[in-house]
Amino acid sequence: MANETARRDTILVVDDTPETLGLLTDTLDHAGFTVLIATDGESAIELLDQITPDLVLMDAVMPGMSGFESCRRMKQEKLMASLPVIFLTGLSESTHVIEGLASGGVDYVTKPIVVDELLARIRVHLSNARAAQGAGAALDASGHFLIATDRTGRLLWCTPKAKQLLADTTLQAALAEQLVRLRQQGASSPARALLQVGTRRLEITVVSSIGPNEWLFRLTETSLVVEEVVLQRALSISSRESEVLLWVSRGKSNREIGEILTISPRTVDKHVAQIFAKLGVANRASAAARAVKALTG
Repeated sequence: MANETARRDTILVVDDTPETLGLLTDTLDHAGFTVLIATDGESAIELLDQITPDLVLMDAVMPGMSGFESCRRMKQEKLMASLPVIFLTGLSESTHVIEGLASGGVDYVTKPIVVDELLARIRVHLSNARAAQGAGAALDASGHFLIATDRTGRLLWCTPKAKQLLADTTLQAALAEQLVRLRQQGASSPARALLQVGTRRLEITVVSSIGPNEWLFRLTETSLVVEEVVLQRALSISSRESEVLLWVSRGKSNREIGEILTISPRTVDKHVAQIFAKLGVANRASAAARAVKALTG
């Protein structure tokens, strides 16, 4: 059961500096985290409407909405109340530290970043967040759309937002079949699938087994079709490359992208290399930043 319950913590990095994004993405990926990125406060809030990470690294000073204001807005959402936010900035005056903590942050790390210290702080705050949340709160905080089923796919429990999603009976029937199939994959982690019913598309991920006959799933409703077209037109890339780039921008590894799109990791590697060449970038963070800018600009 231990293999089935293990999962990678997800960290959202919000920073407008490509160099910092590159450093943090590589560091966190090597440390075993799943990384999401946003280049400004508005994009971060839009991303949080789709998925709730386990922790946020937030640049305090950005064009437009500051990190402090972004944090305040995030904390207005009930599901974000216990989400740990660590501010990253070159500011070190006590007034800025106070403002960061007052806006809802749990910690404050000054630049230049000391990698080992940052990772230690991240792990401490992830541990504290899990300890502070009760079982029910932990489930609510791990994502907006969560459902629990028995071995037959019968719904046992769901969050309020997931309940709204399941009001579509056609989608509910198709989803039940996918849930049973994913549960049967067992230890072939990560178990996930992409489901499309009409114009709606869901990414379904097995979170864990939480009882002898109870399984927890995370659902993420996406607007991938529209976003893929936007990337394809804005960046002059192929349809398949736009699909791959979209998942790169959402922090997925090449292996995960292959599983989601049902293509081999080697094929994904080739698409990523072609994307880098076409966009004139050298790494995943820069490619993801270009994708986010195209989608939000």
